[in-house]
Amino acid sequence: MKRAVLAYRNEAKIAPYLEALRQAGIEPRLVTAANPSASLQGMGLVLTGGTDIDPSLYGQPLDARADTPDRERDDLEQRLLREALSLDLPVFAICRGMQLFNITHGGGSLIQHREGHDLANNGTHDVEFATGSRLAEILGGGRQAVNSRHHQAVGEVGAPLIASAKSPDGVIEALERPDLRFAIAVQWHPEDMLSTFPQQRRLFEAFAESLEQRAHA
Repeated sequence: MKRAVLAYRNEAKIAPYLEALRQAGIEPRLVTAANPSASLQGMGLVLTGGTDIDPSLYGQPLDARADTPDRERDDLEQRLLREALSLDLPVFAICRGMQLFNITHGGGSLIQHREGHDLANNGTHDVEFATGSRLAEILGGGRQAVNSRHHQAVGEVGAPLIASAKSPDGVIEALERPDLRFAIAVQWHPEDMLSTFPQQRRLFEAFAESLEQRAHA
């Protein structure tokens, strides 16, 4: 059985992640700061959306427009992420998860607030995938619609990550670590797009394939 730790805080928002993972044949193990896991035990890791990350983790003071830090969650998820990366376990990070993914790598930082971050009228905006990236390989490349909606964004890209998607205004919308089996992070919410943009299902399927390959390595 393919299994992955699913780290989250708000139980009311977890159902779409669970459904997307199970549709891909992955059984999630739920982990929160109130119910932490001692180890990934060879499973993959999914980091979900939520509130802003404590800016002290990337060397900045708190912007008054940012959320009150949830350091308990930050510390748990950063520990899990470091473990997964060190063991080359598959990692799929979404929205807030992408921001944690970035600041956990060397020199990674965030823009704590940006104006004009609302979605277009149809709830989506376009991103352009980097040619030759793993993300382009999975989703087909070119320009596609996504549903990013967070008021923060990647600032400096942490090493050795690469930006694998950007919006037309230059905001980084996806990151990946090319030296690992599967370490992909997206700013949008693919779990909410499966009915209207079914190609987003491929992200969860590719994550499942990587879990299968890791199990037989």
